[in-house]
Amino acid sequence: MEIQSPNSILHHLPHLSSSKSQNSSLFPEETAEVFDPSKDHLLIQSDATWNRRSLAERPPLPGKGSAAGASPPSPPQAFADSTKSPPPPETQTLAGEDGTPSPPPSSVRTAQTPNPPSVPPPPPPLPRTKKTLNLSMIVGIVVGVFTVSVALIIFFLIHTRKIPIKPWTSNVPRLQLSELQAACEDFSNIIGSFSDGPIYKGTLSTGAEIAVVSIASGSRANWSTSMETQLLHKIRELSKVDHKNFLNVIGYCHENEPFHRMLVFEYAPNGSLSEHLHSQHAEHLDWPTRLRIFMGIAYCLEHMHNLNPPILHTNLDSSCIYLTEDNAAKVSDFSVLDFISPSKESSSSKNLLEHSMLDPQTNVLNFGALVFEIITGRLPDPDSLFFERKPARDLVDPTLETFQEDVAERLLEVVRQCMNPYSVQRPKMRKVVVKLREITGIEADAALPRLSPRWWTEMEIIATYGD
Repeated sequence: MEIQSPNSILHHLPHLSSSKSQNSSLFPEETAEVFDPSKDHLLIQSDATWNRRSLAERPPLPGKGSAAGASPPSPPQAFADSTKSPPPPETQTLAGEDGTPSPPPSSVRTAQTPNPPSVPPPPPPLPRTKKTLNLSMIVGIVVGVFTVSVALIIFFLIHTRKIPIKPWTSNVPRLQLSELQAACEDFSNIIGSFSDGPIYKGTLSTGAEIAVVSIASGSRANWSTSMETQLLHKIRELSKVDHKNFLNVIGYCHENEPFHRMLVFEYAPNGSLSEHLHSQHAEHLDWPTRLRIFMGIAYCLEHMHNLNPPILHTNLDSSCIYLTEDNAAKVSDFSVLDFISPSKESSSSKNLLEHSMLDPQTNVLNFGALVFEIITGRLPDPDSLFFERKPARDLVDPTLETFQEDVAERLLEVVRQCMNPYSVQRPKMRKVVVKLREITGIEADAALPRLSPRWWTEMEIIATYGD
């Protein structure tokens, strides 16, 4: 390929060729240039000025001295300089009217020590408007008024006895023997007994009714250390049940001179379930009342079994079920006190309160027998239940004027399951409750006593007699 000379290129460009012919006297042909040398001089001078400025602002390398005695810029300054864009080209090549280059602007830094840029002060906080201040004051006033109102309402309800107070679960107050003696009319008001111990009814000076169980009296010599340990354990255990269908312990008496050991329980005024089922002189219980009674027992036993560790009833039968004013069930546990009575031989070596010796399925068996007794009015006969299988109408208590035969039939089927001879085949108490609730439709709240002075009896004992 033939390489063309500059003259041949200029020949094809008329305007450049004419410019060349006009200036041929000034520039030789072999050194002809298109651009003016004076303009090249301006560009070179401008580039040198920019290079000096960049060199002056560039931080020195590590271990080297600063250029032209300039100190290294501070971090904010270095960051600001690194992000600064170079000046526009027109500000670097401006010339005066006579064609001479203008001097570099005064703002261009030289090799002198740069001045650190001033750090702008932080923006002032936004002023709080009058509306914001008023809103904060209103919120504070509302919160304060609400807190005070809630405190006053709680105080008022407690002192007017509109809400229950949770009883103690770890500490049971101690009462003096003289106080119980006065409450129980010199221990003459006997309402029941167990083995060797009587049960008294008492009325405290505040009007609260109590039941007092005398466990031991007489000589300290007949009371062993093991009996004392078991009694204290039983007090703590009973206080943990905390269920409204349970006859809760609300105090105790511990006297050495004269020697006495007593437990104080809440009082159930309508006597025992056994009396109502088997005595002609007791109030007759109709069908709905009987359903509500054994549902209250079921809910209480389920609660006791669900505690950690579980608390199991030692001997469940109709004689340890007491009734409130509205005939709600109150499960008591007095029978264990028989085994720590001083008159029992070798009782000091017994520890019948150990959980390992109690079987939850035994509670289920006894509960099934108790339901059968409530429905039929008599103790269960295993042969009649499992082999003869009589219809419900032939088993229901004949003193009942009305009853639901289909409900009775389903209840007796649950009884058979609970009284299965094989313990492992009996249902858990939780499943028994589910089945009975489906049959009767009685929820836990409906089985609770509607009128129970227990909470206020406890509070009065604490305030008046407690240590």
